[in-house]
This record gives sequence, C-alpha cells and structure tokens, in this order.
Amino acid sequence: MKTILHKANTRGHANHGWLNSFHTFSFANYYDPERIHFGALRVLNDDTVAGGGGFGTHPHDNMEIISIPLSGDLEHKDSTGTHGVIRHGEVQVMSAGTGVQHSEFNKNQDIPVKFLQIWVFPKEKGVKPRYQQAAFDFESKKDGLQQIVSPSADDDGLWIHQNAWFNIGVFGKETAFDYKLHSSENGVYVFVIEGSFVVNGQILDKRDGLGISDISALDLKSLSDDAKVLLMEVPMG
Repeated sequence: MKTILHKANTRGHANHGWLNSFHTFSFANYYDPERIHFGALRVLNDDTVAGGGGFGTHPHDNMEIISIPLSGDLEHKDSTGTHGVIRHGEVQVMSAGTGVQHSEFNKNQDIPVKFLQIWVFPKEKGVKPRYQQAAFDFESKKDGLQQIVSPSADDDGLWIHQNAWFNIGVFGKETAFDYKLHSSENGVYVFVIEGSFVVNGQILDKRDGLGISDISALDLKSLSDDAKVLLMEVPMG
C-alpha cells in the first residue's frame, strides 16, 4: 500500500478578492513538484467565488472537468451553446475534448458560491466536447455512498472518458464502511468535505486529502455527525 497525505493547511492558496481558491495540486501560480497529480487526477480546487464574480470566457481541451457546488449557484456558458446553472446537490461534467470556450459565474450578487473543480486526464484525446448534469439527494442515502461519476453511461450518475469512479457519502458519527476498488491499476484519492474520518488508520479532518494506491479496498469510519467525504478512484498509470 502506498499513501500520500495532504493536510488542508498545506494546500496552495490564492485570494484574488472575487476568488478565494485552495489548490490540492499544482495550479496556476502554485507549483510544487511533489504535488502535480495523483494518477489521472490532475486538479482539485476548493473555490469560493464572491457574489457577482466569476471566471470570464477561457479555453479547455483534452480534459474531463467535474464541478461540484457545495453551496450557492454557479452559472455557466460555453461555445457549444450550453447555458445553465448548477446548484448544491447537483454535479456537472464537461469533456473538453477537441476544445471548448466557457465561462463560470456566481449566479447571485449577494451570496458566495462554493464549489470543487476537479480535472481528470482523459483516456483518449480529441473527443467531441460534451456537458452532462444531474441532481443527487445525498441525504436520502445517508450512511452510504452515492456514485456520481463512472466510465459508463449505463451506470448510476454521470460519465466521463476515463476509467474513474467518484462517490460522495454523508455519514453519522462512528459509522464504519468500506470501498472496494474496481481495478487493481487504480488508486483512490479521499477528500473530506465536512467533518472527520479515519481512513485505513489515518485520521482526516475537513478538507484533508489522502491518496492511496496498491490496494484492493479501503476501510473508513466517520468521526462526526453529518461527515461528508468524496472518493475519487482513478487510474494510476
């Protein structure tokens, strides 16, 4: 078993006024040669955008991008004509593929929007750009994992061009559970959204991250009520 621990207070940080962003991996002006990626997981940004603020039109290509609002409303527009809003409880994926220009703004003028922006290397380049969005009721599945991303359109949740599985779970205090990997070539990056967990003996607090590879399963236990965790299983090659 191989592990890499990223405590919340060791992340890169940039505060632009309208944007307050924490970077688990190297991004923009934050660079750490030891923190470039975890397998196919390239970016994990914890962003807060002030009311009325946002990212102007900018390009992406050959990347699978997952946006997970934690509170507030995030409005997006892109060069394919897609225009919509994603809210807390919803998840959006974008396959940038051959290239797309898009913008993301806080839909509201008076409250911030908080969201996770995650980039995953695709298993193939040059695909047709696409968006997909869905709502999930995480509270109704409390003390269990809800799959939000997989490689197949036939599975639960959304799909991306990568052999990756993402799950979110909300758990009561002292709830134990496990997660079995889909492939021996994959690893899992555990990111604590709220509360605290023990993962294979390692205590993780809010916004801590732990990458684990060379394993077939994880053992987890929540240490607080309404503890919320994101599991990202990705290829390590």
